[in-house]
Amino acid sequence: METSKIALVTGASRGLGKNMAIALAQKGNDVIITYNSKKEEAEEVVSTIEFLGRKAAAIPLNVGEAKTFTDFSSQLSRVLKEKWNSTNFHFLVNNAGIGINTPFAETTEEQFDLLTNIHFKGVYFLTQKLLPLIADGGRIITVSTGLTRFAMPGYSVYASLKGAIEVLTKYLAKELGARGIAVNTIAPGAIETDFGGGVVRDNEQVNKVIAANTALGRVGLPDDIGGVVAFLCAEEARWVNAQRLEVSGGMNL
Repeated sequence: METSKIALVTGASRGLGKNMAIALAQKGNDVIITYNSKKEEAEEVVSTIEFLGRKAAAIPLNVGEAKTFTDFSSQLSRVLKEKWNSTNFHFLVNNAGIGINTPFAETTEEQFDLLTNIHFKGVYFLTQKLLPLIADGGRIITVSTGLTRFAMPGYSVYASLKGAIEVLTKYLAKELGARGIAVNTIAPGAIETDFGGGVVRDNEQVNKVIAANTALGRVGLPDDIGGVVAFLCAEEARWVNAQRLEVSGGMNL
């Protein structure tokens, strides 16, 4: 029997990351999740994954603090050794993030730096730090946004950084191809979660406008996203590489 593959999903105590982690487990993968502050919620996700018959673990991580990545890598190595008797994991899903909606004219340098550290610098250097732990033939998934294709006021920094992630994805695919590692990005449309203060989920007017501008006639749900990440980590997706896959139901066509 083939040994289970191990996925690492950042920011998976809630929202899309939680859905991705559970979807990966449902497809037969073991999962390590990271959380920033929501330890209890993270442990609930671990319990859910274990209930599905897979192994799981949760490790704290602030992706905006690059200086902590060496310690995180050491902790991850210990968890892999103790729980899986392994030195490697197979799938890295760079999901963790926050949303700040602020007009360009009012954006502060502090907001800019916070978003940059989490959404670009953090992804860049965390992936670099974890490269020795990713198995040859593995996968890296980055998370972008529909906002790199269409513009909505207030997301100039967030969307610009996600544009950088899309370019980085191509470079990672090019440079890691020799190790058989495929790298892709998913670009969700508007999703009903607590992201960005839950504006899509809780503001009925926003929800209706987005639904009206989506070909499939509704706003996205977390369940629309997780399975796509699981697919990109599956054997069937082995030849998909350096791609931006928008998962938006046909938003703003």
